[in-house]
Amino acid sequence: MASDIEIAQKATLQRITKVAQEKLGIEEDHLDPYGHFKAKISLKYLDSLASRPDGKLVLVTAISPTPAGEGKTTTTVGLGDALNRIGKKTVVCLREPSLGPVFGVKGGAAGGGYAQVVPMEDINLHFTGDFSAIALANNLLAAMLDNHIHHGNELNIDVRRITWRRVVDMNDRALRDIVNSLGGPGNGYPREDGFDIVVASEVMAIFCLATSIQDLKNRLGNIVVGYTKDQKAVTARDLKAHGAMAVLLKDALAPNLVQTLENNPAIIHGGPFANIAHGCNSVIATKAGLKLGDYVVTEAGFGADLGAEKFVDIKCRKSGLRPDCVVIVATIRALKFHGGVELKELNTENLDALKKGVANLERHVSNIRNHYGLPCVVSINNFTFDTPAELALLQETMAKHGVPVLVARHWAEGGKGAEEVARAVVDIIENGTQKNNFSFVYEDNIPLMDKVRAVATKIYGAADISADAKVKAQIKKLEEDGYGHYPVCIAKTQMSFSTDPSAKGAPSGHILNIREVRLGAGAEFIVMVCGDIMTMPGLPKIPSAEKIDLDEDGKVVGLF
Repeated sequence: MASDIEIAQKATLQRITKVAQEKLGIEEDHLDPYGHFKAKISLKYLDSLASRPDGKLVLVTAISPTPAGEGKTTTTVGLGDALNRIGKKTVVCLREPSLGPVFGVKGGAAGGGYAQVVPMEDINLHFTGDFSAIALANNLLAAMLDNHIHHGNELNIDVRRITWRRVVDMNDRALRDIVNSLGGPGNGYPREDGFDIVVASEVMAIFCLATSIQDLKNRLGNIVVGYTKDQKAVTARDLKAHGAMAVLLKDALAPNLVQTLENNPAIIHGGPFANIAHGCNSVIATKAGLKLGDYVVTEAGFGADLGAEKFVDIKCRKSGLRPDCVVIVATIRALKFHGGVELKELNTENLDALKKGVANLERHVSNIRNHYGLPCVVSINNFTFDTPAELALLQETMAKHGVPVLVARHWAEGGKGAEEVARAVVDIIENGTQKNNFSFVYEDNIPLMDKVRAVATKIYGAADISADAKVKAQIKKLEEDGYGHYPVCIAKTQMSFSTDPSAKGAPSGHILNIREVRLGAGAEFIVMVCGDIMTMPGLPKIPSAEKIDLDEDGKVVGLF
């Protein structure tokens, strides 16, 4: 079997202007092409579609991720192709890959096998420059902040209470905690600082939640960068930075149009991680898809306890979006891993381990149906090692929950291999075979600690939450300052329902400890950092970058 990048490089791509015109009815004048195979869609054109009815929204999520892989992006692409195959005009909406995991652990992040978005190398690398623009806007604000202090500090900023950090789109643990402005008076006032990865920045969150250029600019102005010596908030607007930041982001805010291997339209825009941020593509992209297609298939990062919860409690709360159906991706191999099987043994039948590991899937299904109030199907990403006995056990177990469990073979067969899942989704949406009682996990008007407690106890299976006196005081001050109505964005490990990444299956009774609190006044949420999660990841011992290269013809190899 060819590698993902070899499959992608052999694909027959259509010019993006043709895909836009024939599949979506977008004329060339409304596109800003970046070469022949990718383009940005004009925001002005998208505004002209406001009176069109919206299509149906399908959210793809997954079980808690494992080293065995689940294939959520692959399923999103395959399902989009399958819906198009059965006659539903469908747009795939994905996040842009970060260079951190591309060169770190995962390699490429544009789907896999015969369910990919292309051009794969472009999407995984610099694409249309959106992440660069986000990093520049973020770091311009950092530079203007330090410059203001250097030139007299008219705003009386307390250098001990600066909260704004710089960013870079690469895993670099050496930058987590630094001291800046060394070298004498000409370089400013030395202070502790640090870097986050671009996908964890508030500018990324604002970029993905903004609904227009004006909304973007207003949100940027609301960013709190630190506090004065009498503890009053200092904003980007106070520094007069938000206008220039918006200028850097104005072109990036237009969503990117590419295609799948089957030449169906895919919009890829924005890319926050769900373990350290809110994990959804841009509101502008999702709403564009809903105006352009009958169906939109989008994904939320990591498991349904992280990405789907934030999709519901942050993105839907802020945008008015409402999913019509959820697809939960799992593999039999990953469920056996949750049941205690070592990675190297996952290709061997083990019904006892599967029986234990399915508890992870059951909790995700329960959360989606009972706490998010949404109908769902389970899509099993097929491996040749799966046995009939294992599949029968899984279907028998999940039958008690009244949820269809369907085998999908899109990795090997493209859209054809996901048609059964596509028909099940259409049946739920168009025939109402499962009820949609969409709901948030918590209401706006309860205290911030109670919002975290609601997510922890309802979604994670925790017994309670905890925080030290300093964190509690910070949360209390945020409420006193008028931010108590914001939703919470919980940053924690994606590998478990708990903050212990080694706790597999469906752990319960644990305590969720809030280690750090960060205000996102522009994004309009509060980040609660829990456990040992880092907002600047590090590279593994053997990073994927070691395998990525150019061959003698200048072709990218080893990307995935």
